[in-house]
Amino acid sequence: MLAVEKHYAVIGDPIQHSLSPGMHNAGYRSLGVDAEYSRFQVEARRLAGAVEGLRALGFSGWNVTLPHKESIIPLLDTLTPQAKRAGAVNTVKIHERQLIGHNTDGDGFVRSVEEDLKGFKGKKAVLLGAGGASKGIALALAEQGMQLHILNRTPEKAMELVQVIQHEGGRATSGTFAPGDWLEDADLLVQTTSVGLYNEPFPFSLAGISKQALVVDIIFNPIETIFLQEAKKLGCRTQNGIGMLLYQGALAWEFWLGGKAPVAEMRQALKNQLLQRTVYKG
Repeated sequence: MLAVEKHYAVIGDPIQHSLSPGMHNAGYRSLGVDAEYSRFQVEARRLAGAVEGLRALGFSGWNVTLPHKESIIPLLDTLTPQAKRAGAVNTVKIHERQLIGHNTDGDGFVRSVEEDLKGFKGKKAVLLGAGGASKGIALALAEQGMQLHILNRTPEKAMELVQVIQHEGGRATSGTFAPGDWLEDADLLVQTTSVGLYNEPFPFSLAGISKQALVVDIIFNPIETIFLQEAKKLGCRTQNGIGMLLYQGALAWEFWLGGKAPVAEMRQALKNQLLQRTVYKG
């Protein structure tokens, strides 16, 4: 550990698919930052021990991915406003021996779609799923002035997220995880569930969706899920999760290190890694 000044990591289960180490390490090299980024598989039952281990080993911070984004919160000392609003943490920083939880998912997502969406205020976003990633995205979009409609297999969880958004002054409704009138007037459709990681079909059709809609799947490998393939066939513009991964990572970098992250170099590292992978096996 003494050979490198700062150590960062990503923890999750599974984790072997993560592209974050390559992205961050390429960024460090491009700016001559004396740091190293690793990945560690951490089972849910070992999360508390892993957090204490990272602290004891002198890590400066780490990213958090599934399934720990919510369960890590009781193990932290404080949360940023973004993490408090989302009720989920994807970035942890150690500052003056305090573990600070942060969430860059929402703002990272906004940065990834702002060019294609060309404005947020007054438009309608439909989110499929109401888990940790969805929370950050939903709150960030509501803050941008979008009207949200949230669909989840467990309706109660969607309603809980709606209440959080409304409490923050946003506009949101919930519905059943199925096709409906929302297809016709959605400006943005975001798939936040894990369906598609293994190239399995999405449980319902997008037939009837507005061709003006921007359709995003936050899965990034496979590069184009069956969900996105259908949206493209129906005439929609599509994006995978690479943009969100890039910008949430850049915002985590800036939270840890200050200054501007080398986005171009980080993006190229992601592209290079994806060229070497075809099917997500995590």
